[in-house]
Amino acid sequence: MAGMVTWSLLRELAGFRAEKGCAISLCLNLDPSEVPTAGDAQTRMNSMLNAADKTDRTDLTHEQRSALKADFQRIATWFDDDFERNGSKGLAVFAAGLDNFWRTLPLPQPVRDSAKVGRDFYLAPLVPLVSRGDGTIVAVVGREQGQLYRLRAGRLEEIAEHYDEQPGQHDQGGWSQSRYQRHIEKLVQEHLKGLAQELDRSKRQLQSPKVVLVCSEEMRSEFTDALSAEVRAALVGWAPAQAQAGPAEILQAVTPVLAEAEAKDEAEVIDRWREEAGRNARAASGWEQTLEAASDARVELLLFQEGADRPAFRCPACGRAEVSEGSCPLDGTRLEPTDAGLDLAVHQTLAHGGAVWAIRHHRDLAPAEGIGALLRF
Repeated sequence: MAGMVTWSLLRELAGFRAEKGCAISLCLNLDPSEVPTAGDAQTRMNSMLNAADKTDRTDLTHEQRSALKADFQRIATWFDDDFERNGSKGLAVFAAGLDNFWRTLPLPQPVRDSAKVGRDFYLAPLVPLVSRGDGTIVAVVGREQGQLYRLRAGRLEEIAEHYDEQPGQHDQGGWSQSRYQRHIEKLVQEHLKGLAQELDRSKRQLQSPKVVLVCSEEMRSEFTDALSAEVRAALVGWAPAQAQAGPAEILQAVTPVLAEAEAKDEAEVIDRWREEAGRNARAASGWEQTLEAASDARVELLLFQEGADRPAFRCPACGRAEVSEGSCPLDGTRLEPTDAGLDLAVHQTLAHGGAVWAIRHHRDLAPAEGIGALLRF
């Protein structure tokens, strides 16, 4: 089963730095449309490991080279003997034998094949996999039954169920049809009111920022009237679903709603970034400003266009990132080149408590070289 890519996991990985040996970061694409069989996956893995193992490592000590070779062999053995695909569309492996680190992470979405060796783990490919819809409550509303789900790392987890059985036709007895129908509608209203109260409690307890409804158009109007003002303000949309739909089918139904909400969030944050940048205030634009701000722990929210990257330089002593070669302005250490400038920005931002957004729905960052940031100060 695919694992959860969360901000807490990425911050943990960003905080790691190999002190004795090397840090291996491997990403493997397992998209069924491109890698349909176990044999295809095995071929891709072997190819990546062979290429990585043949890279010149003359800058390492004999102990480090031996440990690196052992780590590559451990990855190959684990993939051969222990890895179970089980619907995963990608795989990430982080290993640093001399520093006693090993983490495997089956992924719910495809990633681009890559294998990198350095002092830090390569995290940029995982940032787009963190769901910005995490925490959203999905309320499935029916006349007798309702379920509340919470979205976590691409999956819906049930958090509450509310059921009120309505009387059937055989329970009508001597009531008139109109009186009986009014009785049924009153029971339905009470059921919706109870479910709305449960939704309100869950939102407050979980501090969920968004709510999505799954119901019929008729039920949506009735249920919305029963909601508190706070929950109504958190509604981002609704979707119909088949009766008796399970969590996977429900998630599929609400995915377009979540994508639309994400696009709206992106537009709002880009407008804020553009306004701050226009006033030369709390915003960074382009690689030079953004890497400097991230290294100075000033980034509140790093924004990058998916696919944006460039070579940059890193201080091996303190980790500071720069766009030009030379010496570190803080400690004078000679800067080392890297082909992954985005990963430097991601590392510095996460390590200092900032957040990172991969911008998927807009191209507004293009004039700023595909990268920018909102700043704390």
